[in-house]
Amino acid sequence: MLARSFFRGGLAGRLCAWCVAVGLLLPGAVAAQRLKDISSIAGVRNNQLIGYGLVVGLDGTGDQTTQAPFTRQSVLSMLQAMGISLPPGQNLQLKNTAAAIVTGTLPPFSRPGQAIDVTVSSLGNAKSLRGGTLLMTPLRGADGEVYGVAQGSVLVSGAGAGGAGASVQVNHLSAGRIPAGATVERSVPGQMDQELLQLELDRSDFTLMQRVVEAIGQRFGAGTALPVDARFLQIRLPADAAQRVAFLAQLEQVRVEVDRERPRVVINARTGSVVMNQLVTIDACAVSHGALTVRVGKTTVVSQPQPFSRGETVVSSVDSADIEQPPAGLLSLPAATSLDEVVRALNLLGANVSDLIAILQAMKSAGALKADIEVI
Repeated sequence: MLARSFFRGGLAGRLCAWCVAVGLLLPGAVAAQRLKDISSIAGVRNNQLIGYGLVVGLDGTGDQTTQAPFTRQSVLSMLQAMGISLPPGQNLQLKNTAAAIVTGTLPPFSRPGQAIDVTVSSLGNAKSLRGGTLLMTPLRGADGEVYGVAQGSVLVSGAGAGGAGASVQVNHLSAGRIPAGATVERSVPGQMDQELLQLELDRSDFTLMQRVVEAIGQRFGAGTALPVDARFLQIRLPADAAQRVAFLAQLEQVRVEVDRERPRVVINARTGSVVMNQLVTIDACAVSHGALTVRVGKTTVVSQPQPFSRGETVVSSVDSADIEQPPAGLLSLPAATSLDEVVRALNLLGANVSDLIAILQAMKSAGALKADIEVI
């Protein structure tokens, strides 16, 4: 009896452990993720830069000044700034010059003197920027301030050739890049010099916010994290500025229990694409979806006169319209609890993409589709 009791206890323990393992695999289970994977520090982000400049040194592939007058005006302004004045009324033909828009990204914590990559794109009707050199171009941010200056040789990955009425082109010739072609001249004020740092979750969720606050409190003490709403919370930084980097490095590694994503079906109405995540399930249901076909045609009719009647041949047309609607029967779909089963069940319908979208929306309205539908 004692041995039997121990055997039963061991079996029950193994069954309990197996149930726990299965429970972790269920859709409603949670998984621990690092705080850096589900949040970001407010203000620590890239900033877009843009500027207008001139690309010179082109081999006759620049802008046509008659169709791009801003290129001529830019060249005249540049020459005037350099102390060169031209007589009024001069018709400049600047085939080796092209106006361009220069764009770049200012990384967080950038300091003056650092180099960043920039993209140079033709603004006028230049045929190619290959072999050109970008002249000094100020790069401005959204606030209108200059944060960088770009200059250098434009690298174009494409190639083109033409002659005798034929042309061949590989890739794009009216845009190129300048690696490390811009120098940072102004830094963006950071958030590291403040006592409170604002942390932003990737999605708004009160449950997740509470778990984040509790996890941070267990690691660094109560009062370190102050929730603002379901998405933002404030982190109290150490008073010693030298310890803040180490504090944030440890903060990023805090593990937080995160619920798995909700079942979702994303429909792209423009391209007809349907994407489902692995949590989508359906209940048993019956579906009937018929196709309606309308055919409109025109038939030519020729009327011939009787012999020796001196009549004329008359040609006319007769319009016809036909509507075809095959009988649609009910098709029973079994319940599906995994993505593979859902795909097999939907394939039983034999519907095209447009019909599948309508069927999914109807199944959602009937309560058979256990997922959120998002149309983009």
